[in-house]
Amino acid sequence: SQVFSEPVHEILLVNCKSVEGIHSLKLRIKVCQFIRSQTGDFSQVAKPIKTVDFCDHCIFWLQALTLANASRQNYTTGEIVNLMSADAQQLMEMTVNINLLWSAPFQIVMAVVFLWKELGPSVLAGVALLLLVIPVNVQIAAKVKNLKVRYLNKYSDQRVKLLSEMLHGIKILKLYAWEPAYQRKLMSIREHEVDVLKSSGYLTTYSMLTLTCIPFMVSLATFGVFFHLDGENALTATKVFTSISLFNILRLPLFDLPSVISAVAQTKVSLSRLEDFLCAEDLNPEDVNTNYSGSKHLNVSIPEGSLVAVVGQVGSGKSSFLSAVLGEMEKLEGTVQRRGSVAYVSQQAWIQNDSLQENILFGANLNMPYYKLVLESCALLPDLEQLLNGDQTEIGERGVNISGGQKQRVSLARAVYSNADLYLLDDTLSAVDVHIGKHLFEKLIGPSGLLKSKTRILVTHNVTLLPHTDLIIVMEKGRISQMGTYQELISKRANFTELIQVFSAEHTNEKTTPVEGEKICILCLLSIFSFHSSLSKYSSSSSLSVVLKYLQAFNWRWMWLTVAAYLAQNALAIGQNLWLSTWTAETAKISDFTEWKQSQNYKLLIYGLLGFIQGLLICCGAYVLTKGSLSASRTLHHQLLDDVLHLPLQCFETNPVGQIINRFTKDLFIVDVRFHYYLRTWLNCTLDVIGTILVITSASPLFIVVVIPLGYIYFTIQRYYIASSRQIRRLAGASHSPVISHFSETLAGRSTIRAFGHQGRFIRRNNDVVYENLVYFYNNVISNRWLSVRLEFLGNLMVFFAALFVVLAGNTVSSSTVGLSISYALNVSNSLNFWVRKACEIETNAVSIERICEFAKMDKEKPWIMSKRPPEGWPDRGIIEFVNYKAQYRKDLGLALDDVSFQTRSKEKVGIVGRTGAGKSTLTNCLFRVLEGSEGKIIIDGIDISTIGLHDLRGNLNIIPQDPILFSGTVQSNLDPLGKHSDLELWEVLELCDLKVFVQSLPKKLLHEISEGGENLSVGQRQLVCLARALLRKTKILVLDEATASVDMETDNLVQSTIKREFYNCTVLTVAHRLHTVMDSERVLVLDAGRILEYDTPHNLLQRKGAFSEMVAEAGIRT
Repeated sequence: SQVFSEPVHEILLVNCKSVEGIHSLKLRIKVCQFIRSQTGDFSQVAKPIKTVDFCDHCIFWLQALTLANASRQNYTTGEIVNLMSADAQQLMEMTVNINLLWSAPFQIVMAVVFLWKELGPSVLAGVALLLLVIPVNVQIAAKVKNLKVRYLNKYSDQRVKLLSEMLHGIKILKLYAWEPAYQRKLMSIREHEVDVLKSSGYLTTYSMLTLTCIPFMVSLATFGVFFHLDGENALTATKVFTSISLFNILRLPLFDLPSVISAVAQTKVSLSRLEDFLCAEDLNPEDVNTNYSGSKHLNVSIPEGSLVAVVGQVGSGKSSFLSAVLGEMEKLEGTVQRRGSVAYVSQQAWIQNDSLQENILFGANLNMPYYKLVLESCALLPDLEQLLNGDQTEIGERGVNISGGQKQRVSLARAVYSNADLYLLDDTLSAVDVHIGKHLFEKLIGPSGLLKSKTRILVTHNVTLLPHTDLIIVMEKGRISQMGTYQELISKRANFTELIQVFSAEHTNEKTTPVEGEKICILCLLSIFSFHSSLSKYSSSSSLSVVLKYLQAFNWRWMWLTVAAYLAQNALAIGQNLWLSTWTAETAKISDFTEWKQSQNYKLLIYGLLGFIQGLLICCGAYVLTKGSLSASRTLHHQLLDDVLHLPLQCFETNPVGQIINRFTKDLFIVDVRFHYYLRTWLNCTLDVIGTILVITSASPLFIVVVIPLGYIYFTIQRYYIASSRQIRRLAGASHSPVISHFSETLAGRSTIRAFGHQGRFIRRNNDVVYENLVYFYNNVISNRWLSVRLEFLGNLMVFFAALFVVLAGNTVSSSTVGLSISYALNVSNSLNFWVRKACEIETNAVSIERICEFAKMDKEKPWIMSKRPPEGWPDRGIIEFVNYKAQYRKDLGLALDDVSFQTRSKEKVGIVGRTGAGKSTLTNCLFRVLEGSEGKIIIDGIDISTIGLHDLRGNLNIIPQDPILFSGTVQSNLDPLGKHSDLELWEVLELCDLKVFVQSLPKKLLHEISEGGENLSVGQRQLVCLARALLRKTKILVLDEATASVDMETDNLVQSTIKREFYNCTVLTVAHRLHTVMDSERVLVLDAGRILEYDTPHNLLQRKGAFSEMVAEAGIRT
């Protein structure tokens, strides 16, 4: 272990900032992996397996971190996760079985040699039959390989990819009531996957027939030829049962060899997929892309210590310019040179699943004075005061528990704390309100800010900042159209002046506003790690109850048919051997040669007939087992998916997606491929053991005296082993989820990680989580070894006592019975070993089924459809009424909404404002019943919304959320996933959203492929697609939940004007981010601490000099 494991750990701690270093690291790991995989001692096999798996994960993780953007477009996050879990697992398992490729043929050859000594040339008939069967098994392996290709490359990847997107976009699915549509889409992919499993199962059925019948067919052919070669040949008990024992020795390698060949074929597919990924083009830090996003001929030199603003319309190439500076893009021509360290803040903030402080420190040591200065400069101190644990509060995966503005400021604080030389800020100020934006510019980014001596490149749409910059770069269609100081560009009066006019149309009326539509979900912050505890309280089910759940999904009819088939098959197998025993006993008693010859033919015929019937029963058993396993796979997956989609939205905001995906990948793999195999093997072994004990006891009744205590010892060892093994397996499953979560998190933030040069630190973190997972795996293998030693010893004791009692019986037992008894006794050790092992495997792998079933026990949201349905066309007026409404996130927390009562008029435009934590987002959540009220009611057009189903409610409301979430697919499928609208309607809404020209310019127009998360569109374009999606729904009520918080002013203006024009006859609730968006509302609702402070027209509220008037005055808005 020291020879191979330690160097691997040391190698993985090298500095991985350079591409050359990473390629060198990959090569060195592969060498270690190859050397370690050659370890031959099976008692030490866990160590090479552990190292191979460790190396696989690390190589894979490194490649994902260094993958070029062009290569990254070919792989979705779900596909990469599937490669790392399923394909790497296949490679690891092959390490266990690799020695069977030579040991199985060796055992077959040795068994044939000993058979030759017993039966002479007649054994060649059996060998010929074996040789004929081998091509059949090769063909089966080839077909399994083809199926595996289809299973991995197409359906499994598609399913995991779609599932990953669904979980990341679950808020949109729930708010739009799209869960059934996407559930059907996922189930359709799953059905194709199950079809492949079915074909594989039927091939297994045929394989089982050949594997189980080969020993019988070989013995039948050999005995028949032996008998007919020479009429004087007689099958004595010695020859028969020695031969039977040798034939039984043949069974295991013949059983294993096709499986290993199939595993090799599957591993070859996995290796090919892994090779394609590992050989994909890596990132070159000096690359600059002149193709992606239309970036062309960029020539610019930026002085050290200057503040540079990059401006341009939506899709002009501003973010691509920063990516080129980072070296994140494919180079067609040109170079990028930069000096010093880099800090990068992406347009969509990347947040780690860690404490707020650790997100800011980002691996650096804590310098408290500077840390506090950074918090103050990034306007985070007021937020920390509201958090229960201050900066030690766990933010959660993807920062789901804080608002977009808070995420952006945490991301900005991380960059500032790094004290870098060059700062790349991609539209950082668009996610915060103008008041905080002004603070950030004055205290941090601007000429007198904390970063005044640093080089800063800022993408912005805030024209008021431009006079304070040293240099302005104007982007247009991927080119730098203009460059110079503010005064120089203004004097040219070209495109820059037009851009200024567009951006300042609304901005000039608004100086600052303290209203940042952020939410601090205290519930989420308290329960960020509640997933582990919530699942652990469900992890106490007994293995029997879990197996019963599986059998229920398996279908009891198929279960009883399977038991009956295998029971009859094993009874016939014993009957065959008893027939042979009777045959050899009577051979010596018949003196007449003709009668003896006829008797031999008759007995050979009966022996063959019994074998033929046994083969039919094997086919029937394997067939019904396949049917049952498919039923279980289909049922448990559907149940799991249904349970997950019915979870309330808060569960997804507090639980890592990796935890849930792990259920649909690793745990479901056990259900699909492994569990029914363990059940079948256990059933066979159980019947074998029972049959063996009956046969031996019939020959030596005293044997029962030994069986009882040995059976008790077996049972004790089994229970002792299972008690620990089950917990180890649970811990292994729980420790695998952080591996997936960390991997997914790193993929999402790879640009930020590479920009900061923190690859080495993330490699070490990856090593830690992978190594922790492998520690449990190693313990599981070692406990297996512990079990094996004890079972082998007990098995040998049983053989010893069986032989001893037969010898003590003397002449009271016939030689044929003795032979039968001893041959069974020799086999009992293997049967008992397999029986205990498979019983343990069933119990330990039942953890996967238990984990799948855990979601069924978790609290669900209210029914989607209830018996009471709203009338057709509801709501037709759009009148919303809150009546003494109270809501709280948890019973032991205070009220998030406290006695809220107000009513809107039909078609009224209502603005909702309030300071941070006032309850604005809570109000929206209650309207969509994402959060259920504790008292009071909400009435829409005369119907209490709590009395109807969630989908009847959400399907008749409309919302444009803050985060523009798109799914991989086409433009058409993102606009209309349900397929309810014609192409003409789609083009109409695209034109209304100013997207028609852009979509028409795409090669496939409406069928243009959108990548995962809409990454091949700018943020502004994504938000316009979301607006178009809302226009198609045509409901009477529209909610804008900070819909333009993360977009530039130009897109904000376009969205606002389109909404005013197209939703004039609808009730519109606007949760304000930029205060100017509610100034022309008919009425404004002012919230504070969950209560209504004011509700009136903007004019009247300004006259009262109350809370709203104060906000407007602070914002400096001219009225």
